[in-house]
Amino acid sequence: MVDTASKSGSERTTRSDRSQYIAQTGPIDVDAPPAAVDVALLGRTLLGTWADIRLASRELVKDPALQRIEGLSLEEHRTRVLGQLRLLVQNGQVHRAFPEALGGGNDHGGNIASFEELVTADPSLQIKSGVQWGLFGAAVLHLGTQRHHEKYLPGIMSLEVPGAFAMTEIGHGSDVASIATTATYDPQTQEFVINTPFRAAWKEFLGNAGKDGIACTLFAQLITNGVNHGVHCFYVPIRDAATGEFLPGVGGIDDGLKGGLNGIDNGRLHFDHVRIPRENLLNRYGDVAADGTYSSPIASPGRRFFTMLGTLVQGRVSLDGAATIGAELALTIAITYGNQRRQFTAASDTDEEVLLDYQRHQRRLIPRLATTYAQVFAHDQLLRKFDEVFSGAGDSDEDRQDLETLAAALKPLSTWHALDTLQEAREACGGAGFITENRLVSLRADLDVYVTFEGDNNVLLQLVAKRLLTDYSKKFAKADAGALARYVVAQAADRAYHGSGLRRLAQTVADFGSTARSVGQLRDPQTQRELLTDRVETMISEVATRLRNANKLSKEKAAELFNSQQNELIEAARAHGELLQWEAFTEALDGIHDAGTKQVLTWVRDLFGLGLIEKHVAWHIIHGRLSPQRAQAVSAYIDRLVARLRPHAQSLVDAFGYEQEHLRSTIATGIEAERQNEAREYYRQLRASGDAPIDEKTLRKKQGK
Repeated sequence: MVDTASKSGSERTTRSDRSQYIAQTGPIDVDAPPAAVDVALLGRTLLGTWADIRLASRELVKDPALQRIEGLSLEEHRTRVLGQLRLLVQNGQVHRAFPEALGGGNDHGGNIASFEELVTADPSLQIKSGVQWGLFGAAVLHLGTQRHHEKYLPGIMSLEVPGAFAMTEIGHGSDVASIATTATYDPQTQEFVINTPFRAAWKEFLGNAGKDGIACTLFAQLITNGVNHGVHCFYVPIRDAATGEFLPGVGGIDDGLKGGLNGIDNGRLHFDHVRIPRENLLNRYGDVAADGTYSSPIASPGRRFFTMLGTLVQGRVSLDGAATIGAELALTIAITYGNQRRQFTAASDTDEEVLLDYQRHQRRLIPRLATTYAQVFAHDQLLRKFDEVFSGAGDSDEDRQDLETLAAALKPLSTWHALDTLQEAREACGGAGFITENRLVSLRADLDVYVTFEGDNNVLLQLVAKRLLTDYSKKFAKADAGALARYVVAQAADRAYHGSGLRRLAQTVADFGSTARSVGQLRDPQTQRELLTDRVETMISEVATRLRNANKLSKEKAAELFNSQQNELIEAARAHGELLQWEAFTEALDGIHDAGTKQVLTWVRDLFGLGLIEKHVAWHIIHGRLSPQRAQAVSAYIDRLVARLRPHAQSLVDAFGYEQEHLRSTIATGIEAERQNEAREYYRQLRASGDAPIDEKTLRKKQGK
């Protein structure tokens, strides 16, 4: 049992714990100086590349006017969030990504970093501002040309023109290429005719469509001269700005109350042969001349489609960061509370134990803390890649494909992790976690939809898997299965994998019978890297081998064969994302120069890496990468790492840097420590007075009964 309520700064274990660890993993160096975290230094590191911008955004959201008020009605919450958007306009925070000529900052990475921090104020504020400037405005910016920028962006930037991003349809969510809304060009009037031909073609789940939006950027199949040129984007007015009524031919329905994010007026839109000028086509990647002739700088329809969608990748990038912040908030609340809340007198006749001293409580929270750290470092790499592409510093087709693949790999992991962490944190705080004033339940509800918008997580991972398969096919089509898909290493580790070395490592325990030696190797980052990398490569290689003859089959049989491998492909893509996170964490360690902080962070990195191996231990055993005894050593060493990190848990969440104005959770204010101290002092004085009642069990012992 570790009790840092009265002891801190060093690793402490009971005698039974120590004997167990010595037996399993070798002796502990009791003479080694205790590691300590430099919270300020670590906090600056966690802020990442755009640290000052993040800090400015955090300072901004301390303003109560920008913060969520729990318990508002649907209409009150929507009205408040719209007003908060106007405050953001006044502050200028939302203009960073727009051109300098229009009053923006042309700072794409800084814009996302600032935007992500709004989740601490209210996720509804973050997402509604993302709809207005990160989707509606970004579509005009990235898919339009100069005339569109000059005509539309000033009103979008000032919020004079609230708008919706009309891509998703009821019948086609993630399959954007198959949307049914059409934009048919009429050369006689030089207009596009926008039409939703049936109910499943209605645009759905659109922020700002329910009430506030007066225009939208609409995605539709562009048809001219009888030819469908695929999905393009159009600027379409939808409401009269003065009356708020739908324009002729436009209709819609308010989505009403949702499971979360109720400060946003989501709604549905439909169009009955609505005519818009030819110039309303956002024509960066495809244009239609007055006579109906279509032209595009990208000849391939498929490549053109993915290029257009790729310009809107910032939604996935920002969700990865916002979800990670959600996990940070949850862990800060739960670990702070767990360090103060006491329950059961396990090791004392008088004093109850701090929750975080219980091993199970540590196992619930500290591994999730390690994953959150990995996500922080991986997200900063993703954000740097995003900024390189959108600033033009690295804007090749390959750069854009890498960005899209990276975002599609990381967004699912972080959004799933946020929900898991918020739920576990809620449970770890008991009934207090279920009280709305402590934030966890409302954050959990608001972040729920993150796993399905901007791309359903499983669909995104399938896109990643297809990219991995494509690269495997290009580079190793003629190689045997043992060659593997080295793309994964090039992307994640930039190092070659040596299969024979892994096979030797797997046999160490069997050959020498030494668990201590086994654990020593598991601490080696190269061992962790090889185990994690090997799993991705082997899974991709195995699937590629099974799909090798798919091109010789009929379309139906080929689809059936691919479908039979879908689950394995998605698992491989998920493993790829986990590897990317581990690599980002390991790279970040190189930049930590304070010895104590680096030691603690190394333990955190090892906990994350070995936790991934433990999670997939069956795969490693089945494939001969780990012996059963070594697999047991993984779990034993994880327990040891968790115990080592327990004294540092509070410092690790304090380094996230969120203040009470950001947390706004009563149980994280120190009030629990005050209550516990008051109770302990009461009982101490009662015992000292001699007036304390005698416990029945004690009395019976004295009476010999």
